[in-house]
Amino acid sequence: MNMIDYIKTIEDLSLNAWPSHQMQIYDGWILRFSYFYTHRTNCVEQIGPSSLPFEEKIKYCEEIYHYWNTPCIFKITPLLPAAFDPMLEELGYQVEHVTEVKSMDLIRFAYRPTDNKVEISSKITPQWLETLFDLKNTTNPIHRRIVPTMYAAIPKKTIVASIPIDGKIRAIGLGILDRDHIGLYAINVDAGYRRQHLGRSICQEILKAGIAKGAKRAYLQVVPDNFSAKNLYTSLGFEDTYTHWFRAKNV
Repeated sequence: MNMIDYIKTIEDLSLNAWPSHQMQIYDGWILRFSYFYTHRTNCVEQIGPSSLPFEEKIKYCEEIYHYWNTPCIFKITPLLPAAFDPMLEELGYQVEHVTEVKSMDLIRFAYRPTDNKVEISSKITPQWLETLFDLKNTTNPIHRRIVPTMYAAIPKKTIVASIPIDGKIRAIGLGILDRDHIGLYAINVDAGYRRQHLGRSICQEILKAGIAKGAKRAYLQVVPDNFSAKNLYTSLGFEDTYTHWFRAKNV
C-alpha cells in the first residue's frame, strides 16, 4: 500500500473511532459538529470525490457553522488538493491544532513489564468517563452531557484501560479496533502520578490486548509540543506517518 492510500486508511479509521454529535454529508465532504468539544469532532473533512467548486462549498459550510454558532473549521491532510490550504489562508482562516499521526507495525512491539496494575475492559463505564472529565478538566455542562453519547456511538470494539491507585483511577486509555488496526485514544495520566510509567503501562496493555484480538498495526495522534508523550510513543515503536492541521475562522 502506498503512503497516500495508507493515509486514507488511517483517516477512515479515525472517523469511525470518534463519532461526532451531529454529521452532514455534502459532495464528498463530511461536516461534523459537537458543540466545539474538539477540533476533530467540529470540522469539515473530505471523505470522497468533490464535484462542486470549492468557493461554493466553503460558503455553504460557513453558513452551516454560523447556524451552529461555532467557528468554521477545515481539517487539512495530505489527501487534499495542494491549492486548498492556501485558498483558506487567503480567506482569513488561521492554522490551529497541528497534529502528528504516528503508526507502527505491531511485529516491532516489544512488551516491557512494569509494576503498574492495569485493568482492561471492553466497556466504557460512567466511572471511566468521569475520570476522563476530571483529568481533562472538562466542566462545560453541554460537553459533559454529549460526550458520553459520542463514546457510546463508537461502532467498533473497544479496549478500555485504567490504573486505580489508592481507591481512585489515576490513568486511562482507550483502544479502538478496526480492520487489522488498533488506534490509541484518550491516554491521560493524573498530573500528580506522572513519571511512574503509568502512560507506558496503559499503552502497552492496550497494544497487547489488540494483538490478541488480531491487530497487525497501530496508530495514534499527538500534538508536536507534547514531548514526553512523543518520547514514550517512539520508545514503543511508533514512527512519524503524516501531519494534519486545522484551518479555523469565526463566521
